[in-house]
Amino acid sequence: MAKVVVGKTSEIPQGKMSHTTAAGKEILVANVDGSYYAINDICNHAGAELHEGELAGNEITCPWHGAKWDASTGNLISFPQKLKGLESYKVIVENETVYVDV
Repeated sequence: MAKVVVGKTSEIPQGKMSHTTAAGKEILVANVDGSYYAINDICNHAGAELHEGELAGNEITCPWHGAKWDASTGNLISFPQKLKGLESYKVIVENETVYVDV
């Protein structure tokens, strides 16, 4: 696994999301109540970029069709169709820098 810089903690304030590309993967990082979580940024329903959606608590809503994902696990919360969970990644915060282990 490789530790990839996502940004500074000040660049991803509470209740906000960021994204990066690392190791050929699109990764979304969300700050939920001061804890950082990382999941695949691409909705597996139709390919939308989830960082363009909304974050409410730990729930990310896909901007295209409204699928709701758990930012902390990548699991589907709700959608009319059964979708596989999204890959999640370990987040490391050191000296106010946010890293994702991919």
